[in-house]
Amino acid sequence: MAIEEAESSKSVRKRKKADTGSKKSLTEIFNALETLLADMEKEDSLEKSFDMYKQGISLIKEANDSIDRIEKQVKVLDDEGILS
Repeated sequence: MAIEEAESSKSVRKRKKADTGSKKSLTEIFNALETLLADMEKEDSLEKSFDMYKQGISLIKEANDSIDRIEKQVKVLDDEGILS
């Protein structure tokens, strides 16, 4: 049990460290979400699961913001006739 908790804490620290960097690509965000979900499935602690849930929500918001930015760029290009 102590080994599992240490590994879980290590993966949480890794994700937090990665989350503090610059904007990630959608691929990086989705990979982080996959890792987070796998870790959540193994987690026994409600507190740690909730922390992971909050991290997941943050990643989803980041992905949504990135998608919104891309959609706006595509709309600008479309309005300028570049994509026609």
